[in-house]
Amino acid sequence: MSAGINIQIEEDQGISIVRIEGRMDAASAPLLERKLAELINGGKIKLVLDFAKVDYLSSAGMRLLLSSTKKLKGGEGGLHLCSVSEEVMEIIKMAGFERIIQIFPTEQEALQGFSNK
Repeated sequence: MSAGINIQIEEDQGISIVRIEGRMDAASAPLLERKLAELINGGKIKLVLDFAKVDYLSSAGMRLLLSSTKKLKGGEGGLHLCSVSEEVMEIIKMAGFERIIQIFPTEQEALQGFSNK
């Protein structure tokens, strides 16, 4: 895919796993935003974003995470991040977003996080 980002979507027990590879910045955020909007508008309310291969997160990417989290808040759904690198986690923590966005060390824990709601 273009814009320095690669996005793959898988399903696991009614949960959409969005695997992201590359940089989440002003160039790539609109592409991811369209993909997430398609999922949400299609009735997918449980999303796990796999950040294992995300090497950069800009303010545009942060805004996207925040707006998607707000869209999915409440009820049975939600947005979970997993496998976030130390560098990206630093950016998230500097903005204080770790208190707003649910972040899990592994994909398995992110998936299980939905059954604990």
